[in-house]
Amino acid sequence: MEGKEWEGCVCRMRKCVSELLSMEEDLIDDDDEESEDSWDIIGRDLRLKAAFLYCDLSRVIASARDEHKMALTDLGNKLFHFMEELDHAVKSRSVSLTQICYSDTTRALKELVSALQSSY
Repeated sequence: MEGKEWEGCVCRMRKCVSELLSMEEDLIDDDDEESEDSWDIIGRDLRLKAAFLYCDLSRVIASARDEHKMALTDLGNKLFHFMEELDHAVKSRSVSLTQICYSDTTRALKELVSALQSSY
């Protein structure tokens, strides 16, 4: 992948990660009268961000040096597992389960960003 294309993928990934990391308050605020709509909106937003991350991470992994491909693939698999768990928690509308899954997801997001920074 060319330098600009790779930079674009990484830039979009960082933006998605930043937005996901800033969602904590939305995910744990259950006092809202409009909580049914909020859960639906948050769920759609999570799935959209996951789709962007998946597409960009796939392209970054495809262009990564061989020694980094496996590590990035493992981190990506871990991240998307946790994001899927978070999506299920949001669908169940369980604040406590959502908090646990969000914590796992943020840890995986931070690991992925760290790996991307050290890989290139």
